[in-house]
Amino acid sequence: MARQRRKEPRDHPRKLQLPAKTRQPASDGQTFGPWAPLPYTAFKAILSARLCAAVWNNIADCDETFNYWEPTHYLMYGKGLQTWEYSPVYAIRSYAYLWLHALPGLVYSSLLQSNRVLVFYFMRCILGFVCALCEVYFYKGVLRRFGPVVARSTLVLLLFSTGMFVACTAYLPSSFSMYATMVASGAWFLGDHRVTVFATAVGALLGWPFSAALSFPAAYDIVCVKRKLSSFVLYCGVSLAVILPVLVSVDTHYFGRTVLAPLNIVAYNVFSKHGANLYGVEPWTFYFKNGILNFNLAFAVALASAPAVLLSRRLAPPGRAADGLLELAPLYLWCAIFFTQAHKEERFLFPVYPLICLSAAIGGRALEAIAGHAARSLTGFARRVASTVAQRAWIVLLVATTLLSVSRTVALYRNFRAPMEIYMELGPLANLEAESRGSQDGTVAPSTLCVGKEWYRFPSSFFLPLNWELAFIESEFRGQLPKPYAAGANATRIIPTDMNDANREERSRYVNPSLCNYLIDTDGHSVTAREPDYSSSPEWEVVSSVKFLDSSKSPAYARSFYVPFVTERQCSYVNYYLLKRKNTATNST
Repeated sequence: MARQRRKEPRDHPRKLQLPAKTRQPASDGQTFGPWAPLPYTAFKAILSARLCAAVWNNIADCDETFNYWEPTHYLMYGKGLQTWEYSPVYAIRSYAYLWLHALPGLVYSSLLQSNRVLVFYFMRCILGFVCALCEVYFYKGVLRRFGPVVARSTLVLLLFSTGMFVACTAYLPSSFSMYATMVASGAWFLGDHRVTVFATAVGALLGWPFSAALSFPAAYDIVCVKRKLSSFVLYCGVSLAVILPVLVSVDTHYFGRTVLAPLNIVAYNVFSKHGANLYGVEPWTFYFKNGILNFNLAFAVALASAPAVLLSRRLAPPGRAADGLLELAPLYLWCAIFFTQAHKEERFLFPVYPLICLSAAIGGRALEAIAGHAARSLTGFARRVASTVAQRAWIVLLVATTLLSVSRTVALYRNFRAPMEIYMELGPLANLEAESRGSQDGTVAPSTLCVGKEWYRFPSSFFLPLNWELAFIESEFRGQLPKPYAAGANATRIIPTDMNDANREERSRYVNPSLCNYLIDTDGHSVTAREPDYSSSPEWEVVSSVKFLDSSKSPAYARSFYVPFVTERQCSYVNYYLLKRKNTATNST
């Protein structure tokens, strides 16, 4: 009688069956084999990492501050800075997206804590928590689709990569789209196409519309491979019917006219005569350097994953070759779109950061299969050595990637933490001044904090004490700066004056330095008429200073990764100052 092959349970991986060690029976009758943490265990590890990022992550992009934290501060407290994107004339940002973040902050502020710095960090912790939920769902899908070996490697890269550390708690639509991409991909791997379509719609409509491109391979799989066109159309229709009315109604209320913000941002970036290139262009190497810094060795493996999978198919025996080309396609599609654009930003790669981790894990497994095939062509001692190297090489590379990632993350924190530390001192400073004035109720006197060349490192109005306001003084920057929202009701509907979509300088933004009570500045840079050395001026005194990396005078290898004792000797630093006008008492009255 012919023996039939035992059917595997449904929850076993369907593909990517690469060489595995022979399972050995245990004393209790169970078997040992490839292992990966359970989703709940993975969630606890991921959440720990994301909460660390919420506390220690810097704000690396001024777009995060001025386009998201500032209007959110306005929604919560009635004060904040407005950029041209929120002018009713252009309306390319969505207030619906802002309210997703403002609501938890309002609840926390109303019920538990009114300190705005703590509200800021609470909202960041919420972002980290949501990201962890999305990551564990993504991990669960990878575990089902590719098996424990690939899932385990993916989890390690998610946990320790600098890219995920930076992106996970960034208040940016690209980070929100990254969350949605993880949910959509995880659902795709699990076979839940309804969630795949809905998560894609949420990420594209409420987050960043360009992230919809990442769904093309999944759409192809659903429609062409699995032939579920009618279901796909139904899911798309339901998703639009659920999301669009809420999105349009919220934005129409705030802008005072019918607005579909995702359509406006696509029209501006793709079809307008200005476009995003106004905000700087970068060479073709920009994203490669960014990928190496944020994922180091794993980024190179991720880019090589598709060729490695194809080669493993040719070399490995049947049933032992790597698979997953369709799942690798979103990363390559994203690279094809964004690597060729002149305007490049680190945040543009955020949506594919989890896919880089997955692609590196798949690529590493495929390379292991290729190395195993090469080892089998040898004989004797050479074969044993080559087999050992083939089995251990990916583990060694994963450990090296982890160490480099931790080193990079520590370097970012140590080198660029100064702005956050300085701004966190403003609250205690204002309270001390209130006590010195004999204020009975702790009321803080009105003060003006000015920024010049350091305007783009302002973390947000959440760090300003009550009755303080931010003002801009002239610097060598010649672009457009934001301005405060108008006072009174329906300020979001008022068309602000002196705003344009061409990044032209608006001189109405500047105040005279004589009106400043406090000033944020750095030393060690070239002194010009617009950027004098305020710290050495007799009109100003130093309240606080923190060391800040001087990138122009520090070698790339030393500033990019932290190496104990070496980094301090090789890098140069400037002072990041909080300055106080010596006659500030006079200016405050």
